Amino acid sequence: MQEESKLNIDVHALLKVVVQHKASDLHLVSRSAPQVRIDGKLRPLQMQALTGNDIQYLCYAIITDAQKSELEENKELDFAYEVPNLGRFRGNYYYTMNGDLAAAFRIIPTTIPSIDDLNGPKIFKNIVKREKGLILVTGPTGSGKSTTLASLLNEINENERKHIITVEDPVEFVHTNKKALFSHRNVGTDTHSYANALKYALREDPDIILVGELRDRETISIAITAAETGHLVFGTLHTNSAMQTISRIIDSFDGGEQTQIRNMLSVSLTAIISQSLLPKIGGGRVAIHEILINNSAIANLIREDKNHQIYSQMQLNQQQTGMQTQTQTLIKYIQARQITKDDALRYSTNLQELIRAVGE
Repeated sequence: MQEESKLNIDVHALLKVVVQHKASDLHLVSRSAPQVRIDGKLRPLQMQALTGNDIQYLCYAIITDAQKSELEENKELDFAYEVPNLGRFRGNYYYTMNGDLAAAFRIIPTTIPSIDDLNGPKIFKNIVKREKGLILVTGPTGSGKSTTLASLLNEINENERKHIITVEDPVEFVHTNKKALFSHRNVGTDTHSYANALKYALREDPDIILVGELRDRETISIAITAAETGHLVFGTLHTNSAMQTISRIIDSFDGGEQTQIRNMLSVSLTAIISQSLLPKIGGGRVAIHEILINNSAIANLIREDKNHQIYSQMQLNQQQTGMQTQTQTLIKYIQARQITKDDALRYSTNLQELIRAVGE
């Protein structure tokens, strides 16, 4: 039986602090004061350390009995939570050693940013005009993938009369219908799985499908098929570069299936946007993008299993193709004095190339 906590604060008050500090995340872990992430760095709040019982008292107050049962059965819980007049948050509850409950909350902006708001490359506005294809936004956790995807869908919403189905775990950005029509679906409550939702989405007359995460072979396979058969499909992967993304997709399949998947991917792929968020000089963070745009040369390399040649192809005729490598983007931001050389070297996915360009 849960003991009564002596805390004189609740989750709403803590989330209000997150918003006031312009933080991205709130962490509740036993034997520590609540901590918030500001510009990528954790900072403890001026509060007493929480016990596991404190955290359970705080966290159980905002979830339903069904969610409590799911948490106690699975030891994990993902959900979205909205506080009127404050904001929308993605929550995750999990257990740590000694059976203590812990929690992480991420703020989801209620205002959908435009591509221009994010200073996104001009090519972003071109790729969302495609009628079909696979557009992947990749990067580590906390790199702003969801925000970039939201801005891409917002661009479509402002300009196109399309039916957009989003499948997420949980739904993060909730779009207001402008020209487009949105059907938002939560994995777990509105559908049993990504793969299930994708399979049935093809019968729900979508023009565009957003898959929150391409987690497994079945989901990847259906997403590629949907892109091949006349839909524009957006998805995310936890990969750090365009080349790594292509390899991860193909390696998800058995050896005998890989030739077919390479062929399908070479036809269906539209673009890969790999991004990371770096500390900005003077405060805040800046998004660094690597962009691969599929063309006949790239498609041939994918089909012929020559992934190692894709990077050099990305460096050719960039004014025409709109492609850019992470190294080039890092150099540009160093020269513009928006990021430090040290941070560029820390986040680089092609360290030796960057060192040759800017020195150690």
